Amino acid sequence: MSPPHPAPDDPRRARFTDLFDRTHAPLLAYAVRRVADPADAARPWLFGVARRVLANHYRGERRRLALAERLREQVVEAVPAHEPDDPVLLQAMDRLPPDDRELLRLVAWEELARDEIALVLGVPRATVRVRLHRARRRLTALLAELEPAQTDPPPALQRTTQAGHVSNGWAPARPGPQEAR
Repeated sequence: MSPPHPAPDDPRRARFTDLFDRTHAPLLAYAVRRVADPADAARPWLFGVARRVLANHYRGERRRLALAERLREQVVEAVPAHEPDDPVLLQAMDRLPPDDRELLRLVAWEELARDEIALVLGVPRATVRVRLHRARRRLTALLAELEPAQTDPPPALQRTTQAGHVSNGWAPARPGPQEAR
């Protein structure tokens, strides 16, 4: 499947056309002077260039990823994780939009002030205040939605409400000596 062609009035197409018009003749002349058969000068040479450019790109990407991993390891060793252990909270956080998650993490786990968050996000402090309020509301709603599902026992372990009838091995609670008075 070939990539979509840019529209004729696309600025990228205009830049490419301009670059091609300025460089194709000198580059072709360069290639023709260095090969025995001029037919070998253009297409295979361009594919070779593209291959080397992509190899450089991937090599650089691998270096960046390796550096990022080394930095992550150093940060983990130097700074303990602030991530909570509460699975319900983590599940609710995962359901939030990415911008809300980032904002709440900056506040709770990175312990940044609103002014600092405004600098990080490149927005006014008032925007941080409003977004934080909304993100907290959405998180609270998600927690309320998830809490009952996490705290109710499975149906097989729930007690029956019928007096005198035992189902699933559980009987209704009887009042203790303090409750009988």
